[in-house]
Amino acid sequence: MEPNLKERIFGLDALRAAAILMVVSSHVLWIYPKSNAFIPTLFELFGFWGVELFFVLSGFLIGSILYKTFVNENFTLKSVFHFLKRRWFRTLPNYYLVLILNILIAFFLGFSIENTGSYFLFLQNFASKSPAFFPESWSLSIEEYTYLLLPFSLFFVGLIKVKNKSKLFLLVIVALILVFWMNKFYYHSQHKISNLSEWNLNLKSVLIYRIDAILIGVLAAWFSFNYSSIWKQFKGMFALIGFGILFFLMFGIIPLNLTIEQNPFFWNVLYLPITSVAFAFLLPSFSEWKTYTNPVLYPIELISKISYSIYLLHYSVILQLLKVFIDTSQMSSTERHFFTFIYLTITFLLSYILYRFYEKPMMNLRDKQ
Repeated sequence: MEPNLKERIFGLDALRAAAILMVVSSHVLWIYPKSNAFIPTLFELFGFWGVELFFVLSGFLIGSILYKTFVNENFTLKSVFHFLKRRWFRTLPNYYLVLILNILIAFFLGFSIENTGSYFLFLQNFASKSPAFFPESWSLSIEEYTYLLLPFSLFFVGLIKVKNKSKLFLLVIVALILVFWMNKFYYHSQHKISNLSEWNLNLKSVLIYRIDAILIGVLAAWFSFNYSSIWKQFKGMFALIGFGILFFLMFGIIPLNLTIEQNPFFWNVLYLPITSVAFAFLLPSFSEWKTYTNPVLYPIELISKISYSIYLLHYSVILQLLKVFIDTSQMSSTERHFFTFIYLTITFLLSYILYRFYEKPMMNLRDKQ
């Protein structure tokens, strides 16, 4: 695959590649015995960070598209459906193919599935925790409903005739962020969370509490257009702030008594938005890193391109099937490492095949219309 150097931004490809590698690394832990050592704990955190980075990146990209259309054109229902068509051609074919594949696998292995129909409408985690089936699909529900909510909100608000459409765009984004942030306040007032497992299932992975993560990326897109000189001039400082926040989230929680048991308000209301803001601070630096300066970096583009296929296949389909037929519980460390190598090889190979012969043709079909 030859890199499209003129079309792609290396920094964003690098972030996308990093995100999917973090997600995969967290699920590799399933191959090994449970451990509280630093590296396994770090990989668990990487799994969470990988999805959050995907959210912010997605918001930044769709925000850039919608902002340019909203400000420079007559934003009509045709604009909304054009945006949705392009998003759905990008996301739905892969999703439904892998969803059906998961259903067939579960059927042949004799596993029961709850609320299968909800997965076809992305409702499995709308207001409550999703079933155990196809667990990584929780993030895709949040993405899809953001694709619906944001352009329609802009359309209806855009019916108000104002001179400064840029400020109107900002108003819509900030208002929506506050709505979903207030949902977290409501959740905190109504529920008592005693551990991270409950928090992960009942708040972090539930749609009505999470759309603001993507909207923070949209807000970053607005900033990049309206304050481009600051965006470029202080990109290094922004990156330091972003990495500093991530460093704090990694090492500052316990010393400052901010664990979920000691400070549930911090986790329920503040932790997720702070994480999203941290990744948004990385965008100025990485979005301005536009060229592939070394051939060694070309594989990053490939990983970025197939990241969606990797995300859909790597866990529920590939790893769980391998675990069904191969018992890793009695393996030695060397055997586990070899199993991990085989698993990763299969994952990247099948993901490339899915991208090359299904996902990419679907996007080519989209571009011809």
